[in-house]
Amino acid sequence: MMRDAVRTCGRKAASCVIPIALVLASACSGSRPAQPAPEAAAPPSDAAAPLAAMKVVALGDSLTAGLGLDPSEAYPALLEARLRAAGFPVVVVNAGVSGDTTAGGLRRVDWALDASVKVMIVALGGNDGLRGLPAAEMTRNLSGIIERAQARHVTVILAGMEAPPNLGPEYTAAFRQVYRDLAAQYRVAFLPFLLAGVAGDPALNQSDGIHPNAAGARKVADLLWPYVETAVRAWVTR
Repeated sequence: MMRDAVRTCGRKAASCVIPIALVLASACSGSRPAQPAPEAAAPPSDAAAPLAAMKVVALGDSLTAGLGLDPSEAYPALLEARLRAAGFPVVVVNAGVSGDTTAGGLRRVDWALDASVKVMIVALGGNDGLRGLPAAEMTRNLSGIIERAQARHVTVILAGMEAPPNLGPEYTAAFRQVYRDLAAQYRVAFLPFLLAGVAGDPALNQSDGIHPNAAGARKVADLLWPYVETAVRAWVTR
């Protein structure tokens, strides 16, 4: 899936085959401008941001970036289209970076959270699992992401991942529990597994057996939709 997984599998690009059962079951002159009118000098308050400027950010890795797909086929684009069809003129920002870990997500979360962001999907951890990184380290990183979002009054939707079973039952259980504990601790909306019903199904994945194909991405969007629609509607009706 990601750069690290690719390197691990002999530099076979996105076709690196990791057993399907392991599937993470895992983006800114010359003349002097006229001075603005005094009333336009102060930016609008966060609470007064118009609906048309409202953003949902999907902070993730290649599963979010839509590796191997047209940008319009990745789940963030599908969610935006669905929100707009439902009457919410909301922008869904695809902040997926292939190969990213929870540590990478923590480093760039402040960049992703501008004043228009009201909802953030956190879909990270798959690469941590592929690397066998400590569950405690992942907990610290995800906690930092959630805390920085909540400090800005951003609604967080946490999407869980699964670690490869070849790392042993103790690690996979601890990995899975990280998400459950964080969801309870921070009281955030929680999708237990981003790839539920997609991982392991050849009809829903690309030839690498890891990344969803267009049909699989639609399934991921379906899984996230109730959480995203609820969060956006809550902001609209405040």
